[in-house]
Order: sequence, then structure tokens, then C-alpha cells
Amino acid sequence: MLEIRCSGTPHEIGFTHGRLAKERIEGSITFYAQLFQESCSMSWAEVLQEASKYVEPLKKIAPRYLVEINGIADGADIPFLDILALNVRSEIAFGLFSDTSNGVADVPSDGCTSLGWLTGSKSFLCQNWDWRVEQSPNLIICHISHSGLDIPDIAMVTEAGIIGKIGFNSKGVGCCLNAIRCRGLDRSKLPIHFALRTVLESESRKEAVERVKSFGVAGGGHILVGDATGSTGLECTSLWVRELPMDDEGRVFHTNHLVLDKSDIDEPPWLEDSPLRLARIRELTCSISEPTFDAIFDVFKDTKGYPASINRKQHVNSKPQTLFNIVMDLSSKSAQVTLGRPTEYSELVALAF
Repeated sequence: MLEIRCSGTPHEIGFTHGRLAKERIEGSITFYAQLFQESCSMSWAEVLQEASKYVEPLKKIAPRYLVEINGIADGADIPFLDILALNVRSEIAFGLFSDTSNGVADVPSDGCTSLGWLTGSKSFLCQNWDWRVEQSPNLIICHISHSGLDIPDIAMVTEAGIIGKIGFNSKGVGCCLNAIRCRGLDRSKLPIHFALRTVLESESRKEAVERVKSFGVAGGGHILVGDATGSTGLECTSLWVRELPMDDEGRVFHTNHLVLDKSDIDEPPWLEDSPLRLARIRELTCSISEPTFDAIFDVFKDTKGYPASINRKQHVNSKPQTLFNIVMDLSSKSAQVTLGRPTEYSELVALAF
């Protein structure tokens, strides 16, 4: 897995990202161009037209992130809108799904199973990230350090070209992501990957939760936020961001459906396995008497319900597969990333501050 280190001003951070990850960014664009064409009969030119609608709103709420995206474009010698499209790809899909007049009844989205667990002495934050196998070569580990700004350093796993994803920072604040497919889109709020970056720039779980709730999120998703004091789930829709607290055992679980009150949200049935995976990870963690790093990693190897299991495998009727696993120990500001399914990973990377 390509590992890059980006530092300096927002434009310099982006430029280094673009220069060092150019081939993988091109791979991400090719992947999503094909996906939108095959799934939604939408050309990449039409995707870019949709992406352009986010420029003005983002100038108001996240101008620094636009500067970084422009830096990525400059460093990779790729047009700005192509990079922006990668960063709002979830919202473009939500827009298609929410507009019932266009005849698009289904849009693909990444799956995932996530867990936050405050034990006696540790705070773990972890997940399997499930998506199409074709995107696996375009995953990178990105380290970010801002010059002249009081922002923690960041280490994250991301799709090349995307400025915010799954990881943690030098203050021990981390985040995971679960896709939620519900109708509704508000471009005046943060796209989900911008919200993830906002978490990664926060100094505590409390601050991260407050910032995401203050900005709001443009569409559906679940962001699991953690630090050394524990974890909070944030179920996000275009209408609201609501908190999912730890249970009596210090755990927060999530898969790919809303679990809080959603009486005001249209969430058509999507992944039949999502409730099953949620129940399964609860069951597996209940059987662990001593939640160690290795014991938690083993949870994500589970294949009950295969191929649509926690440890997911691409199959004829189940296209996503687990592309990486991350287990973060936020108490010690360290993490382990494995590329591939946890039972057959091809690479292991240790991260630490």
C-alpha cells in the first residue's frame, strides 16, 4: 500500500498528495467513472457537472479543504473538478437516489462493520471497510502535518485523491465510516468525507462531535468517533446528526442501516445482511472476557453469513469485499492496518504517534 507524507500549507499538502499518488488518483477516477456509468448510466462529464454544484457551498463552509483539493489537482496534473468529484462521490450518488424522477432506483455504496470499545484500560476503534475489489489498488495511507496551524497531525487510510477517510490523529482522536443509504441531500452541509476530515482535525471526541453536529452532513452516513475516553456514533442524514452512545459495556457497534429513530427519514431496504452483521458483532464481543488487540482483530475475521459476512467476500450477488481492516488503540495512539480480508491479508502496516 502506498504510504505518503504531506506537510505544509493546505495547497502544499494537496500538491504532495497529488504528485506522489498521481497514478492511484487516476485509478480512482477510472473506477468511479465506470461505476457511475454502469450503475446509473451517468457519464463522467455528467458527474463533473454535479460536482460543480458543490463549489460555491464549500467556499462558504470549507474553503481550506477546497484549497487542498486544488493542490491535489495541481500536483497530479488533473482538473480540479475531477478531484472534487472523488470527494463528493457519495453525495452525487445520494442526489441521484433522492431524485425519484430520474428513474435511478439503486446506487452502489460501500458497506462496512465498525466497533468502538472502551475497555478497562484501552479505547479501541476499528472496522472492516468493504467495497469493490477493483478499487483496492487505489487505497493509500496518507500522513498530514499542517504548518502554522494548530491542527493535530493525521494518519489515515483513504482512496487516493480523497482528503478525509478512516484513521486517527496525534491527539488520539479517530474515526470510522459506515455507508447509510437514505434519501435526502443538503449541499449547504458538509459532504461525508469532509466531515471525516473535520473529525481527524479535532483535539477530542467531544470537539469532533460538536463540530460535525454544528456543520451538519449533506447526506446519509454513520461516523464512529473515538478518543481515549471512549466512542460516540454519529448517525447522519441531510436533516440531522444524532448521537449513538456507548452501551453498558463501553461499546458502540454499527453496520449499514440507521438504528436510531428514523421516522422522518426515507430509508428504503438496502443490504439484507446489515442487521445480521450488527447482531453478530454484538454476539462476538459479548463472548470476549478480555478484550485485547488480538481478540478484537479476530472478531473481524468472522465469516458467519458468508459471503455477506463481517469478513466479506466478493460473490456473484455480493459485489463488495473487505478491502482493509484497521484496529486503532486510541489510548496509545497506535493502529494496525491490514490490506485485504483479515483472514488473507497481503500487507500489514503499523501506525503510531
